[in-house]
Amino acid sequence: MGYELRAVIAGEELLRTIARDLSAADTALGQGFSLMPMTDDLFDSVTSGDSGRVLGFWGLPGRFDQRLAEWSAAGPVAFVEADYFGGVGEQRAAVWDGGALELGPLGISEGQRFPADGSPISQALRRLGVAASGGGDEFDAVRLDRHRRCEDWAG
Repeated sequence: MGYELRAVIAGEELLRTIARDLSAADTALGQGFSLMPMTDDLFDSVTSGDSGRVLGFWGLPGRFDQRLAEWSAAGPVAFVEADYFGGVGEQRAAVWDGGALELGPLGISEGQRFPADGSPISQALRRLGVAASGGGDEFDAVRLDRHRRCEDWAG
């Protein structure tokens, strides 16, 4: 079974404003954070037309990193992506804060183990302020496993 995610994660109020401005969906994660999935429709509506991987991400639209930096003036903003099938895959994450790239981009490629400080997504969530609990990591704490496909977060 597969798992794929491409999303912006930030504080609920900030992300609600971002999603409204983009006419996009957002979903509360808990602990005061929300997720805006980078659906194919949203990607197409915000891409600058630049080709290639931005900061090594597959699902980050051209020049969208500049918008993330702008939004981060109001609070930290993360972009995360993961793509797994049969337990094999990769993930990337980055966090912008105060108008600049603050963390990352962090990445784990196929066959690599997570570092001692956690997966790229968990590290980004921790930087945003998500607290792990109950023996799980930050990914588990906000239940990013509740949907297996990015489009399912859009509701």
